[in-house]
Amino acid sequence: MIELLEKLCALPGPSGCEDAVHDFILEQAKLYADEIREDHLGNLMIFRKGKQHIDKTVMLSAHMDEVGVICKGYTDDGCVKFGFVGGVDPRVVIGRRILFGDVRGVVGIKAVHLTTREERKTMPKTSSLYIDIGASDKKEAQKKVPLGTYGVFDSACVRFGDGLLKAKAIDDRVGCAVMLTILQEQPAVDTWFVFGVQEEVGLRGARCAAFALNPDVCLVLEGTTAADLAEVDGAKQVCGLRKGVVIPFMDRSTIYHQKMFETLRKLAEEHAIPWQTKHRVAGGTDAGRIHLTRTGVLTAGLAVPVRYIHSPSSVAALEDMQSMLALARHFLTYLGDEES
Repeated sequence: MIELLEKLCALPGPSGCEDAVHDFILEQAKLYADEIREDHLGNLMIFRKGKQHIDKTVMLSAHMDEVGVICKGYTDDGCVKFGFVGGVDPRVVIGRRILFGDVRGVVGIKAVHLTTREERKTMPKTSSLYIDIGASDKKEAQKKVPLGTYGVFDSACVRFGDGLLKAKAIDDRVGCAVMLTILQEQPAVDTWFVFGVQEEVGLRGARCAAFALNPDVCLVLEGTTAADLAEVDGAKQVCGLRKGVVIPFMDRSTIYHQKMFETLRKLAEEHAIPWQTKHRVAGGTDAGRIHLTRTGVLTAGLAVPVRYIHSPSSVAALEDMQSMLALARHFLTYLGDEES
């Protein structure tokens, strides 16, 4: 699973341009699939018969897209003006490398010795940033990076420290890697695996996929914010690395089904899987759209804690990823046991 994740994180896939990730997942999954569906938005929905048939329609969901940038204009001296695709803190991108296809660039800002004292006290606005692609003038920049070209962080995927992984797009390629692993080894019950699009810009793909499949039960697999740093106190840390898979009871888009939450908690404890929950209501996932579909969907979530989320250097713990994989497996087995 970790090797799959490393390959997935290396691929470009900003919201609305998930093609490279879609194609990789399809290639990995098609030998195991009993049915494959795609929609006009770009969702990839793969069904695999499980070791047991149950009457419920079961759906696992993770999103393929990542945050990125998009070309909006140019400076006269050949730099690219841009907007963010998804939620990105401008502070994390200054001096970082950006990749527009095969064109590399670096995010720049006015030199510090040219700024006023007041400017140095405030967060830079996106409008004050630019991407230097090495073009000699505006005309050359327009040729290299046309308007509307998507860009992603140019960041290597690296294992480091005591079982940590640094990469862009851990949110939510980790969910995709877990689903691919379960799909390839055969799930415990018949399952739809939904690799969704455009989560980072409004949970859009999940709405279409859930409406098409009309599941009875859905488990959303995600990456979630961790702020477990020395200067952050108590609940503000949200969750922490190496403390296990996160089982959320609520976030800004969803109140997760209480029975589903309790089931996941009990399964984790019965099988000695490390788990935690969020200590602060923060963020949102595709569950926010899925659980509202048609007459409602029993929905729960699992997440891997991620430091520096939505940045070029997100960090997560390998052991937390394994915990999410293990608990997702046991949940599918539980659904089968419940009907037998």
